[in-house]
Amino acid sequence: MQGGAAHHYMLRGESQDAGEQAFAYAKACGIIGKSFVGKRIPVLGKINSLNELNRLIFPEALSDLPGPELLANLESRILRRTTRQIFAVINSFSNPPELLIRQFRSYEYADLKTCLHHIAAGKPIPTTLSDIGRFRTVRFEAYPDIAAMLCGSEFEFLLAKNLVTIKSADFDLTSLETELDLHYYTLLMKSVKRLHADDRQFIEQILAREISLRNCVWALRLRTYFAKPPRETAKHLMDIEMHQSGDAFSHAVVSVAAGANTVNSVSLAAEAHESLSFPLDYRLAWNGWRWERLLNPEKTGEIWTADPRHFQNAASQYIYHLSQQGFRSTPSSVTSIFCFLKLKQFEEDLLTSITEGVGLGMTSNDVFDLIEVRQ
Repeated sequence: MQGGAAHHYMLRGESQDAGEQAFAYAKACGIIGKSFVGKRIPVLGKINSLNELNRLIFPEALSDLPGPELLANLESRILRRTTRQIFAVINSFSNPPELLIRQFRSYEYADLKTCLHHIAAGKPIPTTLSDIGRFRTVRFEAYPDIAAMLCGSEFEFLLAKNLVTIKSADFDLTSLETELDLHYYTLLMKSVKRLHADDRQFIEQILAREISLRNCVWALRLRTYFAKPPRETAKHLMDIEMHQSGDAFSHAVVSVAAGANTVNSVSLAAEAHESLSFPLDYRLAWNGWRWERLLNPEKTGEIWTADPRHFQNAASQYIYHLSQQGFRSTPSSVTSIFCFLKLKQFEEDLLTSITEGVGLGMTSNDVFDLIEVRQ
């Protein structure tokens, strides 16, 4: 598989073929029906060993690998299963919407971040990279030559960051990751404007919530785990603006990082910025905050402290439930396929968490309790 393949994105306002959308949705429904989401999540609650989990997910591919090898092998096959299924659905379109391609390429962004960390640490190329087929643009086969990997891709802008010093202890990988996240979501949001209004409204709103929540998670993590002061934490937020139109968002999306200053717009980092003024050990201060309901609850006899892990898990499930709603309520639409990708990625994260937990001697029920997923 060669990187750098060219794609032709839809032009703004161009219609998708109704037959292709129906075919893609039918294929997605067949995959979801066999996936571990919705009513099938409880099936995962009775797993006590990696072999049991392997037989459940891959009944046709039994394995006699020892525990540590089976764990890595299983994680790799879970990833391949997800990307293969997503690729099959997107490939139902003769000319896939740019939004779906960019959404699928979140795997490429994640792989690039992992590779940059490996290069910084002097490690060999990661053993597992996502196969997104013709939608891949980074030349991972050129690892660890960053210039060769990124040349000609939309990530070429990173070469201006003096990456030759990436192995230096002073190199700020966190800022680089923030810039990649900002790049991904800015382009993803801009691709939404190519959609028709029926698709655009729901997708804009779910993405707006996702970006807001990711900023809030990151703010909590930096303050809690790395003791970053508010001013330093604010530097690592994705300050993306969206124009407002009544209770909904219009398609105009700009990046504050690019120097935008618009009227009647909202920053998707606003809630995270607001949270920076709240003490991490005083629950009352968080009352009235937009995402207050996703915080860990107070417990009798215990001093409350904001828990980033609980908040991240709750945020993930919130987006998962919105995606379930969108998949069911908007059949044979771009929205339904967008939500299909979200559901498959939630399932992948869930299966990977269970794999890692069971590999450490936990039961799947223990893992459900740890990540606070209802069965």
